[in-house]
This record gives sequence, C-alpha cells and structure tokens, in this order.
Amino acid sequence: MAKLSNRFLFQLHGWFSLPVWIVFCFVCLTGTIAVISHEITWLTNTNARALNPDNLPEKKVTELIDTVESAYPTAKITTALSFEPYLVNAVIFTDSDKPYAIAYVNQYTGEIQEVNQGFTFINFMRALHGWLYFPWQNSYSVGYYLVCAMAIVMLGALITGLLVYKNFWRAFTQPKLRVNQGKKTFLADLHRLAGVWSVWFLLLMSLTGLWYLVQAIMWQNDIEIDPHPPIVAVNDLPSGSQIPQRAYSLQDALTITQQKFPDFKSRYVMPPEHYRDTYKFYGEGDFIFYDQYSYGVTVNPWNGEIMSTRSPDEMNVVQTLSHIANPLHYGTIGGIWTKIIWFIFGVFLTGMSITGFLMWGERTFKAAKRQQHLTETESVSVSNNTKSSVSV
Repeated sequence: MAKLSNRFLFQLHGWFSLPVWIVFCFVCLTGTIAVISHEITWLTNTNARALNPDNLPEKKVTELIDTVESAYPTAKITTALSFEPYLVNAVIFTDSDKPYAIAYVNQYTGEIQEVNQGFTFINFMRALHGWLYFPWQNSYSVGYYLVCAMAIVMLGALITGLLVYKNFWRAFTQPKLRVNQGKKTFLADLHRLAGVWSVWFLLLMSLTGLWYLVQAIMWQNDIEIDPHPPIVAVNDLPSGSQIPQRAYSLQDALTITQQKFPDFKSRYVMPPEHYRDTYKFYGEGDFIFYDQYSYGVTVNPWNGEIMSTRSPDEMNVVQTLSHIANPLHYGTIGGIWTKIIWFIFGVFLTGMSITGFLMWGERTFKAAKRQQHLTETESVSVSNNTKSSVSV
C-alpha cells in the first residue's frame, strides 16, 4: 500500500509540471532574467549608467524634469521614474515629433544621456515574464492568467515532491550529489538537492504567484485595490476667461509631499494632465518589504491641498498584499544582494524543470525501449514455437 501511494504521488508530481513543461520552464527562465534586468541594462548600455565621479549630491526630480523641458520646450512631461542609484532617471514625454520618448537623465550631473523612443529591455523582460506578450483586452490577458497558473503547478510539484522524498531534510545536513554512478543517478540527486534547498523560494514564488492570480480576477471584475486618485472639484477651479495658471508648482507639491512623509523617496511622479487633475507622487519609505509605490500623495495644484494619501499604516489586508508581492517575488527587498540571491535560486528553479524533464524523458525512453525488446522477444518466441509445431 505504501509503495502504491509513493508511486501515485510520484506520478502526480510529474503530472503537475510535465504537461506544461515548456511554458513552466520559460516562465522560470524569463523571471530569473527579469530579476536582474536593471543590472543587465547597466552592463549593456553605458547611457543608462548614473555615473557620479565628482560625488555630487542627487538632484531633485523636479530639476530633472526642468532639464528635459528646457531641452525640449514643446514637450509634455507625462511621468518621471527613478530606479536604482546606479541607473539614470527616466523622464517620459511626448513632443511634436516624438509620440513617446524616454529621456535618460543622470540624477547627479543633470545631463540627458539618451532619448529612447523604443522599448526598453527592462519593460521587455517584465512583459515577457508577466503575460508572455498576450494582448490585453477587457482588463485581462490570457497570458497573464497562464503565467499565474504556473503558481498552482509549482505549489503542487513542491508538495508532492516533499511527500515523495520523505527524508528531504537530510539534504541540508548530508547533501548528496553522485557524479560517478550514471546519468540517471546524477540527475536525480541534482533535482532533489536543488529542490530541497529551494523549498523556501518555491513556496515564496507559489504564494506570490497565487496572489497575482487573485489580483487578476479582481482587476477583471473591476474590484479596486488602491482607490483611484481624486480629481479637483469644478468649484475649486479659478473662474475667468483667460487660461489659468496653477498656483502651486511641481516643486511646491513635492515639498508638501515631503512635509507629509519626511522619509519619502520619490519613485514615480506624474504632473497634471488636465485642469482637474492633481500632482501625483509615489515613493518608498522605511518599510523594506513594501514596493517603491507604497507611499503616495496627490496634491491639488490650485490650492495646495493634499487630496489623498497612501502609506503602509493606512493599508488594508488586500492593499498590503498588493504592495509586498513584487518585492518578495523579484527580490528587491535588500537591493542588489537579495536580487543576486533571487537570481541564483531562479537558476536552480529553471534547472529543476530541465532536470525533471530529462529524468522523465530518460525513464520514458527506457520503458519504451524495454517494451520494444519484450515485443521482439515474444515475436521470436512465437515464431520458433510455430516452426516447432510444423516440424512435429
């Protein structure tokens, strides 16, 4: 009975991943690369590096936006983003001859190092890993659901794998990797060893992946996680026939935001798009497990009033899950060092999907070969028996 149970669990372990092996392996691989997409960009594009040889202090995001507006007087700034300290800031704008452009602005020197009008490697990898470039329609993408479903596959493979490998904890104290006992033994040892040491990572990827699935269902059903920013009331707009000028500048609004949250580190800035729109600032604070948009302030450009705020202290359970999922999934909680750890275990996970497939392939190939051999033996035996009968 015990052997039958183990066999059933082993088959179940295989069925959790083998039917979708290629997709599963591809999602693991792209996610592993996406974790270090910022660093790959730094390595491959010198214009994306925020070099600071003179040890200058970092300029405010409003100064960087002013630099772009000075270089492109007819441009309309839509967003300003900041990433790692070693990557330039990105100021996104449109112009008469540029329907979409990203200015790479060095936050220390204020120099515009490149204007990119195409797709960035970072966005490419995140989109490839996130929804496999399936189109979005009616707030959902088939690819996004497909990727999220891999969390179920991963969690099932993890649970059944631990049930089959009952003494898995020995891999921590007595790691075993036999390299001289054949390919099958080597693959099995490697698969089990990587799996046991990656238990925490598999569990983390599974749970965050399941959250992304829940999040997608909420999006598709128009269930808000973070409320939409408010807009300025019509009565608050200045009256008159002339085109009004906003009483509060972007820098004023940033000062108001920093007065509200003294430890605020700006990551995402969006100037008003129309007269009833607000200044929007999103950033991070001292809560390392929350993403770079966990703090937020919207400021009325006409009277300087704070119209809405966001912070970890104010979040409900769903909002908290929404803002801690990405740092845990992509390993950004501790900067480049945790990214490296996530990348290494991402390699383990991708390798496990490959070794699992190779083990299955070898076992299946050998079983088919054995069956063919038995069939040929039986045929020969039947033929010999027939000849003997004829002779008699």
